[in-house]
Amino acid sequence: MQKKTTTPRRHWLKAALSTGLMAAACGGLALSASSAAAQAAYPSKPIRMIVPFSPGGVTDTSGRVIAEHLSKRLGQQVIVDNKPGASGNIGTQMVATAAPDGYTLLLGFDGTLVINPHVFPKVGFDTMNDFAPVGKIGDAILILVSHPGVPAKTLKEVITLSKTQSGGLSYGTSGTGGTPHIAGELLKQRTGANLTHIPYKGGGQAMIDVMGGNVPLVYTAVAGAISHVKSGKLHAVAVSSAQRAPSMPDVPTFIEAGVTDFDINSWVGLLAPAKTPRAIVDKLNTELNAVLNDPAVRDRLNTLGITASPGGPERFGRDMARDLSRYEAVVKAAGIKAQ
Repeated sequence: MQKKTTTPRRHWLKAALSTGLMAAACGGLALSASSAAAQAAYPSKPIRMIVPFSPGGVTDTSGRVIAEHLSKRLGQQVIVDNKPGASGNIGTQMVATAAPDGYTLLLGFDGTLVINPHVFPKVGFDTMNDFAPVGKIGDAILILVSHPGVPAKTLKEVITLSKTQSGGLSYGTSGTGGTPHIAGELLKQRTGANLTHIPYKGGGQAMIDVMGGNVPLVYTAVAGAISHVKSGKLHAVAVSSAQRAPSMPDVPTFIEAGVTDFDINSWVGLLAPAKTPRAIVDKLNTELNAVLNDPAVRDRLNTLGITASPGGPERFGRDMARDLSRYEAVVKAAGIKAQ
């Protein structure tokens, strides 16, 4: 029997295959090393922080505080880029579709991320799939205030009074679908209070009307009400945070007033596009937490009515998922639609 011999063609195929596999492996290693080096050198250029609202508001101002101090810690400028429109949807969508390289970040707001998906027919982003949470910046405590002439001082008395009003007891907020509106509707659903929502185009006019006696109640952020409460122009009924507001320690919480498990704050946080390398997310989280633990930053945020809330990406992600789920039920029950 004739012995089989390996043909030159077979030798060539083996050599080509071996060379190809080695090249692919080397290429993969090179790409991996290049990616690792890029992440290690991060950031090597300025970072853009998109704020999906106009300049000057509390959300924008808090973002600028964080950007200033992150710039110092990262050694690269963090540039605030305001992209307002559609209640924050436009700027938020821009980050959802940005390159996941750590150079485009979102100053996320709870109203946009966990309420808008339920009140708008389309928002252009998926809150839980289009973003990588970096960390929560802080919570803005909400408060229910009343005109001093309202014959009800405690939350229990307000609820009781509302049930005696045929048309309901009116409460104003900064607008339809905002966190104060959601909180007011949840209070109705939990307690049976007969409350009628009056939406304003911003919190300023709502405050003017409640101080003028045109509306009995306003649900708003502590920062917008504290000076009027201290001057006696408004009465503080209760705050809807789990603990009392540090700036208003004499005002009880809704929980203390008898509404169990009622913990609703507005919040701001930092997010990156989904698929941003974990090493970059972790670095941003470490530096963000260092900024939030700076006493000067905490004091500055407190003046804006925001309580710093350092923590990890996973915790922030869980908070987002919780709020997205629980607010959906409130919105559906109340029939809230974007206006």
